[in-house]
Amino acid sequence: MYYDLHIHSALSPCSDDDMTLHNIVNMAWIKGLDIIAITDHNSVKQLPYLPIVAEGKVQFLYGVEIQSREEVHVLGYFLPNTDLSSIQEFLDQYLIEEPNDEDYFGHQYILNEFDEVIGKESRLLIKSLDLSLKDIIAYIHQFKGIAVLAHALSERFSIMHNMMTIDPMLDFDGIEVTNPQEKKQLLNMFPFLQETMWFISSDAHRLEMISEPKHQLDEKEFYDLWRKRYG
Repeated sequence: MYYDLHIHSALSPCSDDDMTLHNIVNMAWIKGLDIIAITDHNSVKQLPYLPIVAEGKVQFLYGVEIQSREEVHVLGYFLPNTDLSSIQEFLDQYLIEEPNDEDYFGHQYILNEFDEVIGKESRLLIKSLDLSLKDIIAYIHQFKGIAVLAHALSERFSIMHNMMTIDPMLDFDGIEVTNPQEKKQLLNMFPFLQETMWFISSDAHRLEMISEPKHQLDEKEFYDLWRKRYG
């Protein structure tokens, strides 16, 4: 499966306003991707309409990019039959609150299946949850999701930048890097990661950033992540 599992919609303040559901899905379809995930910062409010928009064009997972107290980003992926309301309640409960300044950070639009703005998130989403990385991973698993360490070698909001190591006891399911060279670098540092599932996604905040069909997942191996953890 060709994939891009790290895409931000217009709900993320750092993302372009034209990152609407239809624009994202159509760009993925035009590029020939098989599966996508929209992973907004600390919110799943954009996702209820995704199944309608994606139907017949591209497979999808529900996703979210969560920031821990240590300012480490972790991606949570959930199967399409997941109850989004419970995940949103969890995110609302622990998000460290600060009002969004649209002029400085950008809009946080909530869209429907027609790409119409039906609301705005008033709280700034690019904040931490008042939880540790370990606790956030545990919550992702509580909702029967898969936890992936996001852009693990980036200069900001990565586990290596902020924690400078990867604890072998940390119960994550995969690691995202930006290129194959970063995978080699991390494997040289942490050989125990050899059995980890690796992802290369775009972290797209603009339409042109969405991945070309060059990175593939083995479908069985990918969904085995759920089967192995949840049976």
